[in-house]
Amino acid sequence: MTDSIAPAPDHTAVPAPVADAVVHDLGSMTIGVLGGTGEQGRGLATRWAQAGLSVVIGSRSAERAQAAADEIGGNVRGDDNVGCARSCDIVVVAVPWDGHRELLESLADDLADTIVVDCVNPLGFDKQGAFALEVAEGSAMQQAAALLPRSTVVGAFHHVSAVVLLDPTVTTIDTDILVIGDDRAATDVVSELASRIAGMRGIYGGRIRNGRQVEAWTANLISINRRYKAHAGVRITDV
Repeated sequence: MTDSIAPAPDHTAVPAPVADAVVHDLGSMTIGVLGGTGEQGRGLATRWAQAGLSVVIGSRSAERAQAAADEIGGNVRGDDNVGCARSCDIVVVAVPWDGHRELLESLADDLADTIVVDCVNPLGFDKQGAFALEVAEGSAMQQAAALLPRSTVVGAFHHVSAVVLLDPTVTTIDTDILVIGDDRAATDVVSELASRIAGMRGIYGGRIRNGRQVEAWTANLISINRRYKAHAGVRITDV
């Protein structure tokens, strides 16, 4: 997760849909956001609520989650992490890296038979800036897949800015979302979920074994943003 993405001021074109995209009935699904009281999770929840989707904010505290849901409004409610995991069709993991393993281990049973979307970036920071951390499993999404053998894990939303997501003056978020996973049906659903946010487009980006560089690229975006005082975005050409 990073403060990385903002729309270009003069962007007006809507990206063409991916040729083989399939429209899914997301309106009948409930989207959970673990870490939904944090900026990244709350920003995603806000955008999906604006798109008319049903959203559950998950937090260690149900009261805190409900307060965040009340602030967003629309078809959003709050619950504790267990309640969120059990009640949703798609669950987005938007928690800090240092709490990633512990949370997923505790919810392995509750997330069974669920599409789990991991958007966690294992990053460290020092005087030279951001850098990718080594993960024993290879990446955060590979760790999630190992910890959740009965779930379908997909990686996405690694490069989108929480600040932009939460900015009510930004109506179109100009970025592609790389969707990583081994299950074609699940990656298609998550691509459609990304495309429900105005300006975004979900693009299949390969299998989970190649997810590390997607997470690590966030460190490069942070460096770009610091050098140019910008919110760098990503577009995949010729698709």
